[in-house]
Amino acid sequence: MRFRELRSAQDILALVEELGFLPFFENPIRGFSVEENCPRELWFSPDTDGPWEWKGPIARSGRCVYGKFFAGKAGFVSREWLPDFANYRRDGYDFDARFDDGLAALRDKNVFDAIEGRGPILSKELKELCGYGRDGLKGFDTVITRLQMQTYVTVADFVYSLDRHGRPYGWGVAQYALPETVLGRETVTGGYGREPAESKERILTHLRRILPEAGDRELWRIVG
Repeated sequence: MRFRELRSAQDILALVEELGFLPFFENPIRGFSVEENCPRELWFSPDTDGPWEWKGPIARSGRCVYGKFFAGKAGFVSREWLPDFANYRRDGYDFDARFDDGLAALRDKNVFDAIEGRGPILSKELKELCGYGRDGLKGFDTVITRLQMQTYVTVADFVYSLDRHGRPYGWGVAQYALPETVLGRETVTGGYGREPAESKERILTHLRRILPEAGDRELWRIVG
């Protein structure tokens, strides 16, 4: 399965809005990723920006969210489909209710609370604030990935260091925020009026339509 060639951030945004869901990296559904539909010469080119650099502008566009949503790997969810996606992934819980019911760990709560209180916040600052680092707590990546998989946290942008000429260089540092901060609470919780199972079925029905060659086992990696 192949989609149209992606040669700009706008191309990716348009495909995200058309499909609703778009993993960044290759996955069991062949062709269903940015990686497989963007020309190789645009990856890490010294002369032009490519998909790695486009992630930030796309994430801050207000038209979708970006994060580790698909089996712990990164990808995009459109503004239209986030309400059902969040309703299902959160199982109907806001984070505080999940914690109060004993369904979230204290470390998860500490990271969530720091993002809620200070976000958008750079990952290195978040780690320091929550006590992670060389001589501190371990397992930050596990916690932040779990919060993204549950749709409580998203990547709002990537921030780059600047050289003496003001040009960005190196790897962008993730800036974390709540989806509610990025798209607004009304949008994110727009699916709360449905049962989580109904949201799950809505998503599966949609994915079966746009990915007819994929089996339910492969689709579950997107939904589950």
